[in-house]
Amino acid sequence: MIYFNNVSKIYGKDSKALDDVSLTISAGEFVSIVGHSGAGKTTLVKMILADESPSSGTVFFESINVNKLKNKDLTKLRRRIGVVFQDFKLLSNKTAYENIAFAMEAAGKTDAEISTDVPHVLELVDLGNKIFHFPHQLSGGEQQRLAIARAIINQPELIIADEPTGNLDPINTYEVVQILKKINDMGTTIVLTTHNRGVIESIGKRVVTLEKGKVIRDDKDGKYVI
Repeated sequence: MIYFNNVSKIYGKDSKALDDVSLTISAGEFVSIVGHSGAGKTTLVKMILADESPSSGTVFFESINVNKLKNKDLTKLRRRIGVVFQDFKLLSNKTAYENIAFAMEAAGKTDAEISTDVPHVLELVDLGNKIFHFPHQLSGGEQQRLAIARAIINQPELIIADEPTGNLDPINTYEVVQILKKINDMGTTIVLTTHNRGVIESIGKRVVTLEKGKVIRDDKDGKYVI
């Protein structure tokens, strides 16, 4: 599904965020990208979205070279990808229902689809009873679950979760990880960046470790060794 072929990214004169990274992520995988701050995790996921361009090498989504796409085609590609951020990025003046409905409207969904699908996805993330709550009325964990619901509402093939538990306590972290695992069990590919060893151990799936922009480990069974 995702292919990095000898990808490097250099900022400025000497700052190398990624250093000759070659990596394949298959459809349906749950892959955690780990490493210390500055290891290159966020740069790597930005490459998938074509938010950053390689200094050298190529990034493919299936057979598509993402950095060769025109704006219209790049928009279409990004609709196949859901993104979850550490800081939620919810619309503060909209309810839980409206936050998700807004994402569906942007994708051209009908009012009938919205009225059917939004309550269903809120139930999936255990927020069925918070449908008309605003973000400020939700806990941090609930806000992140709402962000996940928004990311999956248009049934993307891939979810990128960039440090989604970074601001959460252990209980909410566990709940968010369980929801991501549930989504993966339903067939969606998950790429998660984290520095939380406990998160990695609870997932028990493939772990790619970055250090100074290089892939130094690629473990199939959930090991976080730095």
